[in-house]
Amino acid sequence: MTTITDSVTIQNILNKADLLHSEREIQLALDDMAVDIHQRLHTKYPVCLGVMLGGLVTAGQLLPRLNMPLEMDYIHATRYRGATQGGELHWIKQPSVSLKDRSVLIIDDILDEGLTLKAIVEYCHQAKAREVLTAVLVEKQLPSRPGLQQADFCALQVPNRYVFGYGMDYQGQLRHVAGIYAVNGL
Repeated sequence: MTTITDSVTIQNILNKADLLHSEREIQLALDDMAVDIHQRLHTKYPVCLGVMLGGLVTAGQLLPRLNMPLEMDYIHATRYRGATQGGELHWIKQPSVSLKDRSVLIIDDILDEGLTLKAIVEYCHQAKAREVLTAVLVEKQLPSRPGLQQADFCALQVPNRYVFGYGMDYQGQLRHVAGIYAVNGL
């Protein structure tokens, strides 16, 4: 795994990247997604699980928009670990709260191949959740996916390029960027 560690290289990647969605577009899309989630879950007292690390920003922006009783926790499962291609799934943290007989909303940054999200959905079902729904900031436009095919709630679409910002990283960097960018050449 290669990790970028110098600020000049990081800034150069950002300067050359293509802006796909501005912060304003993201905020408006999150507003719309929150309305849809509220309509579906406002009477169910759901457990909302942010998927770390990528889902941290999305969960942090989305949860305050959900004007309803809910319980928060997080789950940490990753296939990337700083790399640009996914590998074996590694479980780092499972939820502390019981999922039994609960509606669960999994909040993540991106639906790409869907393998990680599918595994998390399966984990929640095995934990006896009543229903499991997924919310992602972006869904990558792919002709097919080997994992979860579609999120229940999706704010934005992105082309089949390597994207970063708003929780999504490029080689462990640029998660904090306020916007969604595509790496130049990828």
